[in-house]
Amino acid sequence: MTKYQAVVFDLDGTLLDTLTDLWNAVNAACKSKGFPPRTRLQVRRDLGNGLQRLLKLSLPKDVDENRFKCIFQAFRQYYLNHCNEATHPYEGIPELLRQLQAAGVKTAIVSNKAHPAVQELRDRYFPETMKVAIGESTQVRRKPAPDTVLQALRELGVDKSQAVYVGDSEVDKATADNVGMDCFLVTWGFRDRGELKALEPTALVDQPEEIGKLVLG
Repeated sequence: MTKYQAVVFDLDGTLLDTLTDLWNAVNAACKSKGFPPRTRLQVRRDLGNGLQRLLKLSLPKDVDENRFKCIFQAFRQYYLNHCNEATHPYEGIPELLRQLQAAGVKTAIVSNKAHPAVQELRDRYFPETMKVAIGESTQVRRKPAPDTVLQALRELGVDKSQAVYVGDSEVDKATADNVGMDCFLVTWGFRDRGELKALEPTALVDQPEEIGKLVLG
């Protein structure tokens, strides 16, 4: 008997290393408007709460709302067109997902990335192992609201008490808390280990295979 019947995964920084493509998209937006470029470290730090917030943190504070909306549309389109250039699964993730699938554990992706991009990345990297993939849309509130995770659990047919949420940031921990479910935080993503440890997750995970052991018991 496995400890959990389902695992709900964050996408960026948890399953996929998307940092380079996001960094390039941010700097393409900045360059197009004559704004200074952002460092890779700055973009890494600002990730985890959706593309809109990422761009807002990347632009000068005096950019007004109408101009921001215009820049954001161009940024979002650029990213959708270039989201697969350097992106790749973290080492050990495909093997973990196959292990969970073989054990009968259901899996889902829940992300604050735009829903079309989440679907495209799922179809490209995890078409066999990830049946449910939910991104940001106007239909549901984004993380850390519990809505997208609860929707994923409904689609999987699993109660929150039998599931664990896996992510890499303070947004993910807050999301799991808002749902009322266990949370594993991974150290290979977009936050430093010390920051994650201070959030007191159910488990702090350094390698994908550790998730398999924790889930399967």
